[in-house]
Amino acid sequence: MKIVTDTLCTGYSQPGHPERPERVSRTQHKLRNQTELAIDWVDPGHVDDSVILRAHSPAHLARLEEPEDFTPDTPYFDGIGQYARRSVAGAITAMNAARRGEMAFSLMRPPGHHATRDRAMGFCYLNSIAVAALEALATGTKRVAVFDFDVHHGNGTEAILCDVHGAAFFSVHQWPLYPGTGTENVGRNCFNYPVRPCAPRAEYRATLERALEDLKRFKPELVAVSAGFDAYAHDPIANEALQAEDYYWLGQQFRKLQVPVFSVLEGGYSLDLPSLILAYLKGLEDK
Repeated sequence: MKIVTDTLCTGYSQPGHPERPERVSRTQHKLRNQTELAIDWVDPGHVDDSVILRAHSPAHLARLEEPEDFTPDTPYFDGIGQYARRSVAGAITAMNAARRGEMAFSLMRPPGHHATRDRAMGFCYLNSIAVAALEALATGTKRVAVFDFDVHHGNGTEAILCDVHGAAFFSVHQWPLYPGTGTENVGRNCFNYPVRPCAPRAEYRATLERALEDLKRFKPELVAVSAGFDAYAHDPIANEALQAEDYYWLGQQFRKLQVPVFSVLEGGYSLDLPSLILAYLKGLEDK
């Protein structure tokens, strides 16, 4: 298992904000001190703006340098453009590892799936998973599926990938909930599976199963996973009921696809996040 991460991504924070550095640092500590998985730690490297510009506008990249908050929950931080670029680089590094036949998880921040072509929002500044999917399509992969199991709809990924040839997007998420999108399918290739608040755990899992069956019918050559862990029963900003064993099960399902898979950290704000990520990784590795 390759874990793409660094300590630099913990270098910005806002007191009281749920997207805090400890999400990554505590997970790094958990993974370094476990003995069940053999982990190869990988630096995210760097990404050229030309690659990012497949998903985002030049005006948006310029806006990342302007010292003004983007939305009330998505503040400006000094250097946030570079932090976001490193997170994109982590996703691309994980994608390339997957295409070499390795399991890979990008443990970086900020997350990305709410960022649209022209807007930072929902704690997200650049859409790492969308950039990585477009990079894969531009460099030889014919069919890429993005599967988003974050409890919030991946509105930015959907907007960027809508009707892109060779791409498909599948999102299982709570609705109603931020950002208020994802109630129906969009375009020819974006498929949404909203789940009601406080749904029984079995109902949520059945919805995940239905989305996975639809993904299989797409017959992807590569699967990119927006891995958000906030449908967890004890997450502070959502209302669902998943447990650690459900994330283990999800990892198993992706492994059973028998195609290259890489995952990128999105949400997940409980103190149990490191254990949830470890459960998911063990499922991916069938441990």
